[in-house]
Amino acid sequence: MDNLLKTLFLPIVALAVSIAAYGDVTVSAKLDSAVLLMGKQTALHIEVLQDAGVEGSFLGERSDTLTRFVEVAGRTDGDTVEIENNRIQIKRDWILQSFDSGLYVLPPVQYVVGNDTFKSSGQLTLKVMPANVDTLSNIHGYKSVESVPFHLFDYLPDFIVDYWWIYVIIIVILAIGAVVYYQMGKRTGIVSPQVTLVPPYDEAMARLDELKNRQLWQSGQEKTYYTELTDILRNYIDRRFGINAMEMTSSQIISTLRRNKETKAVNEQLGQILEIADFVKFAKVKPLASDNEASLQRAINFVEETKPAPVAEEAANPDESKGQQPDSDAKKGGVEQ
Repeated sequence: MDNLLKTLFLPIVALAVSIAAYGDVTVSAKLDSAVLLMGKQTALHIEVLQDAGVEGSFLGERSDTLTRFVEVAGRTDGDTVEIENNRIQIKRDWILQSFDSGLYVLPPVQYVVGNDTFKSSGQLTLKVMPANVDTLSNIHGYKSVESVPFHLFDYLPDFIVDYWWIYVIIIVILAIGAVVYYQMGKRTGIVSPQVTLVPPYDEAMARLDELKNRQLWQSGQEKTYYTELTDILRNYIDRRFGINAMEMTSSQIISTLRRNKETKAVNEQLGQILEIADFVKFAKVKPLASDNEASLQRAINFVEETKPAPVAEEAANPDESKGQQPDSDAKKGGVEQ
């Protein structure tokens, strides 16, 4: 009987001492939005009611994740308001973000006062919806090229803007030197070596084959793999169609090629490659092996289906057709004689 009384009495005494020391502490939490687009942010509103003068802290205050798939992008400073009966109300917001679609159960918010931990009641769930194909526009909020005015001096370093006249003088001197060198070369008969450029199709196919043989994604280097794959395609588009793809976002490239007759049919394949590449580079997504192989094959298909059509044989050898004409005229002349 004594043991039973001790078992019941000790917790009651501990609870009474805790209440006497810290008073009644209440923690509540609610989501600003229970449905979230992947890459977007929502606020977790936290409210603490406690006695004035009591010091407490949130458990995991320095952690940048709430769960494995839900990140804490930021935290606001606490807003403390005095209420009746010598009590205060503390309000804080945790900014949540996720790059993986799914339904996630959020753990309760824990508030530590002394040796006691108080938790928020109720179960919160966050549903993360997948993003659209236009990844950069949805997640990063990039503007299109047409809507951003271009000012050259905004992109130049200060040492160029401040001393531009020096660079003008250097350019003029180099230009004069080049003209003099060219004129001297003509007089002395020096022949400058001719540089043969590899056609865009041949260069792209060779680089894709080299990328395949390096087996980057097989060794866990998915980000490097997709960075080099998109660089090959951007360089090919730049040389093949005269589009400055190296300076464009994924959405701008897709929008530009959609208006091109030669690429309209295969634009979807390019869009799938750029979509996966953006997720890997910006959202740290780890794609499946089948996705990696399919991306390389789609890149090969895109280059194959957009390569220049072969020049007609007659157009390639115009002298042949011209050379045959005198023979026929000669035969006609022989018959007439």
